[in-house]
Amino acid sequence: MTSTCTHLDQIAPARPETVGECPECVATGGTWVHLRACLECGHVGCCDSSPATHATAHFRATGHPVMRSVEPGEHWGWCFVDGVTIPGRQMP
Repeated sequence: MTSTCTHLDQIAPARPETVGECPECVATGGTWVHLRACLECGHVGCCDSSPATHATAHFRATGHPVMRSVEPGEHWGWCFVDGVTIPGRQMP
């Protein structure tokens, strides 16, 4: 594991596909705690504190390594591969 994200070149200007909800949780009647958006494709999923952990499931299914918080006032990301937080100033 590194101390920096080595996948910043994979960040695309993808907008979150939804605002304020985890589409997979909505579809199954589930609940979520916080939301994260994939910085490669814009997929929105719930965080690991949520019962279904859809953001991590998206990473495992697609290999898209970097996501960001889409919670109001939060400006950070996470690289699943390198296991590091990415400060908001390094993200688009």
